[in-house]
Amino acid sequence: MSSVIGIDFGTTNSVVTSLRADGAVSVLTHDTAEVFRSVLSFWMDTEGRTRHAAGPQAIETYLDDPFDTRLIMSMKSYLAQRSFTETRILGRSWNLENLIAAFLGHLLAPFRDELAGAQVVVGRPVRFVGETADDAYGNERLIAAFAAAGVPEVQVAFEPAAAGHRFAQTLDHPANVLVADFGGGTSDFSILRFDPGPPRRVTPLGHSGVGIAGDAFDFRIMDHVVSPLLGKGGTYRPWGNDLPIPPGWYINFARWHLLSLMRAPKTLRDIADVARTAAEPKRLAHLVQLIEDEVGYALYRAISGVKAALSSADSARLSFRHGDFVVETDIARSDFEAWISPELTAIGGAVDAALRDAAMAPAQVDRVFLTGGSSLVPAVRRLFEERFGAERVVAGGEFVSVAEGLALMGQD
Repeated sequence: MSSVIGIDFGTTNSVVTSLRADGAVSVLTHDTAEVFRSVLSFWMDTEGRTRHAAGPQAIETYLDDPFDTRLIMSMKSYLAQRSFTETRILGRSWNLENLIAAFLGHLLAPFRDELAGAQVVVGRPVRFVGETADDAYGNERLIAAFAAAGVPEVQVAFEPAAAGHRFAQTLDHPANVLVADFGGGTSDFSILRFDPGPPRRVTPLGHSGVGIAGDAFDFRIMDHVVSPLLGKGGTYRPWGNDLPIPPGWYINFARWHLLSLMRAPKTLRDIADVARTAAEPKRLAHLVQLIEDEVGYALYRAISGVKAALSSADSARLSFRHGDFVVETDIARSDFEAWISPELTAIGGAVDAALRDAAMAPAQVDRVFLTGGSSLVPAVRRLFEERFGAERVVAGGEFVSVAEGLALMGQD
């Protein structure tokens, strides 16, 4: 039986860890995979019953039959949004807590023996996603989702603080550490004072966060490269006068957690109506086709692949094809960095907010630990090197450090 279980339920990926009696932390794997994709798929079986799967199996069922399968991504992004109460899937109403509980059921199914009697520590961002995010409400719904999944008692901890506990294992002297955790939906920062002891002491000094991260970087690639090919920026003439094609469609199309909602009949009818008098109707026809054929996941993979490639190359090619819609475009890292400059500015502002919360100057930070997928983006790392000096900035554990730290926090 495990003494502590750490669960990092992420926007894009989720990880489960276990703290054993000897103090070692191990990642609990699904068929040798440490990372479990945070996705759900729904379909109707031959007897008319609604079925669902999660993680790799969800992706597999969707790719086998994308038209008749509903793929749900980025569920965590809705937690703090009071406007999202429920959605209908194959004729049944699902609230967000039950959707997340269905996912957690699949995530935790292989580990029920480890969960029995264990202390469970769950991560949450400092700031949830959304301009109108209610962080307390998001926290309540997160706890309710775990309760619905059969885990009624959980402790909740800030994700960057958890990553800091993991990083603290490498320290042999007292230090002030800024931890930057970049997830799929949020960027979170904690400043912690570590004293290796004995006894080991961890003192939180300041926190901050912003509801943007990896998904926002993907959005910029979609918005600048793909959406114009689907009609963004074009015009239509409903009454003999040129009007702009509604930009809101492209905001939703470029955000993965909103894309599935565009398959509503009214939205598709509205796009078709605009296409009748559009200057370039073929582009809107492509938009409808991509929405109807549920190819968002394939497009998401292509764009995420380009983003990853730009972390180590000066340019990368975006290649995507569906029917007669084709994208073959080289993207320069310099252009990508210009596109994400608003996000970089917001991240820098959140770092400054964490320093203010801790009443510290940058010179008082001894070490900076970067973790999460977007920490690999050169422009992100450069932001910290310019503020704190390259010699103080380290990175690692991009996908498992939060979950490992959550288990260690349970011990502390």
